Amino acid sequence: MPIRRVVVTGLGAVTPIGNNLQEYWNGLSNGVSGAAPVTQFDVSKFKTKFACEVKNLDVLQFIDKKEARRMDRYTQFALITSDEAVKDSGLNLETVNKDRVGVIWGSGIGGLKTFLDEVTAFAKGDGTPRFSPFFIPMMIADIAAGLLSIKYGFRGPNFAVVSACATSTNAIGDAFMYIQSGRADAILTGGSEAVVNEAAMGGFNSMKALSERNDSPETASRPFDANRDGFVLGEGAGALILEEYEHAKARGAKIYAEVVGYGATADAYHMTAPHPEGLGAANVMRVALADAGIQPSEIDYINVHGTSTPLGDPQEIKAIQTVFGEDAYKLNISSTKSMTGHLLGGAGAIEAIACILAITKGIIPPTINHFADDPAFDPKLNLTFNKAQHREVKYALSNTFGFGGHNASVILKKFEE
Repeated sequence: MPIRRVVVTGLGAVTPIGNNLQEYWNGLSNGVSGAAPVTQFDVSKFKTKFACEVKNLDVLQFIDKKEARRMDRYTQFALITSDEAVKDSGLNLETVNKDRVGVIWGSGIGGLKTFLDEVTAFAKGDGTPRFSPFFIPMMIADIAAGLLSIKYGFRGPNFAVVSACATSTNAIGDAFMYIQSGRADAILTGGSEAVVNEAAMGGFNSMKALSERNDSPETASRPFDANRDGFVLGEGAGALILEEYEHAKARGAKIYAEVVGYGATADAYHMTAPHPEGLGAANVMRVALADAGIQPSEIDYINVHGTSTPLGDPQEIKAIQTVFGEDAYKLNISSTKSMTGHLLGGAGAIEAIACILAITKGIIPPTINHFADDPAFDPKLNLTFNKAQHREVKYALSNTFGFGGHNASVILKKFEE
């Protein structure tokens, strides 16, 4: 069977800077920070007291109260954002062949809040196990994929991806390959995360991974800035409908962009630290470029992993300069985590969406919160500091890297017949 083209026909987003796709884009293009003091638990004794939380989202507008109580927050986000993407795609759920439509969803951690609540209640008790019968199905990282398939009746490929912060890029990549190879006609894909809680905040604080800029949360995520001091924890979800081109064309679907390349590699170096020479990051971009069949000079925009950590940011830029050489100076590069914070397993999905919207609208979202140049970064690079820039984008590349040395990149292209 010949390799089939894969296009994007539906998008959805629930993020710290907007609870739907349009709000998300408005936040991105206007350089809005989603960081603020934590509201979900008492942070008075924590080193970091802020995060990028999803705000003013009434879950019960989207999910029945009884059902919502049986879902972890990460699953609620998955269902809400997927509903937007499915509706946006215009897929006819009555006529589409549901045996040929799948769900490949990701979460880096899954139902951590459910786990925390259940185990805390047990620890405070007399040793009698009084666990909820929904504890395990609420907690597991694959339940969002399962519930999405149940909701829509999609009986095609159905599984969850877990690769830390590379998770939803890997989910998109897997969906791309399943459609490309003829195993499905369409796949609902993306990722969600909801770990703004005591366990995650405490754990990341103990690793010294989080910013502690409590006096100015809105400026705490500052990728590539000389005074960056760690990432800002985020939450939310992004959903995409990927579809085989002829299938989309036959039903008259609007097409946002085409997925043309995917890469996945490992650093094989350290549990949490990136390779000092950016080896895995460079390799994954090369793999994605080769998969797309294009040269580095053809990429216009890179949405970088760019978490705002002292170690991670320089390694990624070093990898970009290794792969792109002189062409690196022609790129727009930006980290939208400066606005959304780090959604961990959901990051790749909302950042791929940022690339797609950059392509369709001709606007590069900025890297906000740049105050002081760091000599570690070549000043001739265009890191799109502080303000969005207008530019035609034909090809965009999205990078995500995760603890364990997982690297994933996906390349999106402006759609052409």
